[in-house]
Amino acid sequence: MKILLTGFEPFGGDSMNPSWEAVSRLPDTLYGADILKVRLPVEYHTVRDILECIMEKETPDAVICVGQAGGRATITPEMVAINWMDASIPDAKNVLATGEPVSLYGETAFFSTLPVKAIVSALQSAGVPASLSFTAGTYVCNSTMYHLLDLTTELGLGIPAGFVHVPFICEQTVGRGPNTPSLPLDTLVKGLTEMVRVIVAGEPTGGKQPSGYTH
Repeated sequence: MKILLTGFEPFGGDSMNPSWEAVSRLPDTLYGADILKVRLPVEYHTVRDILECIMEKETPDAVICVGQAGGRATITPEMVAINWMDASIPDAKNVLATGEPVSLYGETAFFSTLPVKAIVSALQSAGVPASLSFTAGTYVCNSTMYHLLDLTTELGLGIPAGFVHVPFICEQTVGRGPNTPSLPLDTLVKGLTEMVRVIVAGEPTGGKQPSGYTH
């Protein structure tokens, strides 16, 4: 089995991005699955070409894209990506989206094909703060999830695929105020490890109802 995990490069003036910090620390093999790790640029559309290239070359059995959600206190698997881009800051290519579709003729939305409820339940059982999210925002994280699920549909891949947001890591809270939510990097790595375990175990989409919905 082969599982692709992606994280993002730093953006917005930060020197690190917790998504890539966590993904890059995963071992190359987990629960018998080969772990592929790719760092993505924070760009609305470039990520589609990168994902398409790696998916066609490596044919992964599952894909988990991971991104930063500053302000959240838990790891949040996303349920849905919407066909919309709208943000107050530009992407890394200085593209400022102020209300436009990700794909001009694409679907209105895509639902995650990851077993998101089983993932949240597994993380909570392992002592990792986690909750289910129904909004991936309208910045690059959402467009990445949209592109990923559009690609899996276009390529006819019936694989688990979706997006997970992680909070700041503790080092990022310096200068952001004493009440800024964060989690230790080790906790994020533990959370991703649990996600891989759930996918390898073959949990169906859906699963046990988790507690603590958010956003």
